[in-house]
Amino acid sequence: MLQASTLFTRLEFRLAERLFHNHWLLPRSPRTQRLTMRLFKRCAEAGHPDALSVYGHMLFHRSQTPQDKARGARYVLEAAHAGDVKSQYQVAQIHEHGCAQYPRREDYAVTWYARAAQSGHYLAAERLARAYRLGELGLAVDGERAAYWQRQADQPALNNVAAA
Repeated sequence: MLQASTLFTRLEFRLAERLFHNHWLLPRSPRTQRLTMRLFKRCAEAGHPDALSVYGHMLFHRSQTPQDKARGARYVLEAAHAGDVKSQYQVAQIHEHGCAQYPRREDYAVTWYARAAQSGHYLAAERLARAYRLGELGLAVDGERAAYWQRQADQPALNNVAAA
């Protein structure tokens, strides 16, 4: 039964993705948007890694209530712990700028930027390069480390991860 529910969750996520990205499939209407968000929510609650990332990001950045923003941050954090590179970058930004549930923690931000950069997220590598170059995020100015992270950011294969 677990495999059937996992398969159903994956199918629901694919449908939600298509509804979200393809305007030609169904016209963008409040009803379609509610359906899409309901599907994303169900998949995130079932623990689907991509749904945790996408739905969490939407909740965190687009919700009006602090409770929804906090739930979005939790979903993004869960996806980041599961290895989702884009979520790792988002968690770093959450810790860099802070929010109600997660106060500003530059040390956590550096850790998450490094995880994302090592996994191929070029924006995370660029952020670390700038932080070392300018002494931001509680880091000392270090030209050697700044150059290292800039080289990581400039690798063509890495640029595909953040764009995906």
